[in-house]
Amino acid sequence: MAHGGDIVDELTSDHREVEDLFGRIESLPSGDERRKELADKITIELVRHSVAEEEYLYPATREHISPDGDRIADKEIEDHATVERLLKELEGLNAGDPDFDRLITRVMGEVREHVQDEETNLFPRLARSCPPEMMQELGDKVRRAKSMAPTRPHPSAPDTPPANKLLAPGAGLVDRARDALTGRGKHG
Repeated sequence: MAHGGDIVDELTSDHREVEDLFGRIESLPSGDERRKELADKITIELVRHSVAEEEYLYPATREHISPDGDRIADKEIEDHATVERLLKELEGLNAGDPDFDRLITRVMGEVREHVQDEETNLFPRLARSCPPEMMQELGDKVRRAKSMAPTRPHPSAPDTPPANKLLAPGAGLVDRARDALTGRGKHG
């Protein structure tokens, strides 16, 4: 999930990729094991994306959008926390588990609502309040953050700077090592 462009271009591309994965999972019958493989990919992408937003998008929101940048950032972080808790519940389930469909449906609903809010409200406001050079620099920082971010949900991890910027790369290293050993995220 590294695309290029400014922060809005980068994050919007991520949104499209996740929506594509949602469509693929929705096209499969309940209980199909490919749904679990896709859910793992969705989790990886959403966690990396969320970490990058929490490290760079929401601090920029607080700094550049007034008067309500803090309120917007707090709401978006709470959305992330809700999705991360759902992803953590989903993590231990297989596609045939009775709770799997309920949880993946909730994840998709929460994420779709969050994406709609960011793309129609937050992104245009940020683009109006930040110079293009800063938007590009934030895009570069988001791409770097995603490359080192965790790939598994860590609901109790800090979600605001500076603690999140300090701890995310270490958690990311551990998660990527676990993924390599198990093959998680390589199918689907």
